[in-house]
Amino acid sequence: MKAKKVNIGIKSVEEALDDFVKAGEALERGEKVKPVKGIYFTNLDAFRKVLTQKRLELLHIIKTEHPESITQLARLAGRDVTNVADDVKYLAEVGLVEMKKEKRAHIPTVNYDAISLRIAV
Repeated sequence: MKAKKVNIGIKSVEEALDDFVKAGEALERGEKVKPVKGIYFTNLDAFRKVLTQKRLELLHIIKTEHPESITQLARLAGRDVTNVADDVKYLAEVGLVEMKKEKRAHIPTVNYDAISLRIAV
């Protein structure tokens, strides 16, 4: 079975805007534009702020243990539930965690097996 991965890249704001303009111009010419999938950060420091060691540990626990709530995830991680909730909320905002609501619980899910980081030089 092929591993699912999420692509992460580093792009400046200028590069992202250039890509947007090029896509718009191609659409105007009637060309098909392939959607770019992934999560992009403006620099490596921004990336590091998102994927801290503790957040990577949460991603691993979510993927392997399938917690049924944020509270259970906090117990599995041995961390304070408020801090875990904040980290999961942030990871969901950037697209690394999906949240499913069932009854009163918010269930975090990770639908990929690996994170691929691409940095242009």
